[in-house]
Amino acid sequence: MTQGQPKIVIIGGGTGLPVLLRGLKQYPVDITAIVTVADDGGSSGRIRNEMDIPSPGDIRNVLAALSDVEPLIEEMFQHRFSSSKELSGHSLGNLIIAAMTSITGNFMHAIREMSKVLNVHGKVLPAANHSVILHAEMEDGSIVSGESKIPYSGKKIKRVFLTPPDIQPLTETIQAIRKADIIIIGPGSLYTSILPNLLVPKIGEEVCKAKAKKVYICNLMTQAGETLDFTASDHVKAIYDHLNCHMIDTILVNSEEIPLEIQEKYSEELAKPVHFDVSALYDLGLEVVHGEIVCLDNDVIRHDTQEVAKILYSLLINETKRGS
Repeated sequence: MTQGQPKIVIIGGGTGLPVLLRGLKQYPVDITAIVTVADDGGSSGRIRNEMDIPSPGDIRNVLAALSDVEPLIEEMFQHRFSSSKELSGHSLGNLIIAAMTSITGNFMHAIREMSKVLNVHGKVLPAANHSVILHAEMEDGSIVSGESKIPYSGKKIKRVFLTPPDIQPLTETIQAIRKADIIIIGPGSLYTSILPNLLVPKIGEEVCKAKAKKVYICNLMTQAGETLDFTASDHVKAIYDHLNCHMIDTILVNSEEIPLEIQEKYSEELAKPVHFDVSALYDLGLEVVHGEIVCLDNDVIRHDTQEVAKILYSLLINETKRGS
């Protein structure tokens, strides 16, 4: 990585972030990924509870996406055991990160060492260096605790928040946000992958204050239990409401039709394509960038990693030219 490369900070988690990073690492950019550690389901949740360390799952997926190792090594790192009772459901990568945390005594040190082993392009930083819990206050006033439980409450989310309230971000995270040429938010589940990062005290504040252009990659589909019937502007307003600041400059939206037969499969999950209410986005003062950014491998709707990376790189180059 050279000193002269433009600096890109990406904030997110879940399945969306690794998809995006696989495309971006092909470009001459200095990548810092800030990753949520609020996951409490599956292998990650078990490790988190037993060892009292931040959840490793989203970090593991990002390390794998940015790695430059033989495919078999990456496959081994991502391997999930399905046989013995003790190991069943655990991912080898999660266990390695947990072991490295035990050896080094520090979750961030473990990630640094794993980054060397996997020859990772860029920096992977957890949103917090210790365990956090995500809670949701529902519109009826009830509280649901635990990232994995929130989408299944059957109620509409009013707001999400983290405990403990005094979570400290890493100094490196703050420095990366301040030095960024461009900050990317998303893609990912709005309430359980994006907001848990921005709600870490100081991270949200620094993003609001940052001079870099902020680009929000809007989700392609709504999510039952999180964003049922949300338009693109609803996603943006939810971020603004949580942070009490209007900090997004640009939103990337999809202009490609999603085939009806695939939409029908998703309708069983009460998911449908996000309606891009462009006039409402303009009213929010946003620059709207349209792109054919859908990938439909195996009838699964994902962002097209190559297309999104190309658009983001062109936005980044325009920014760095403007700033030079």
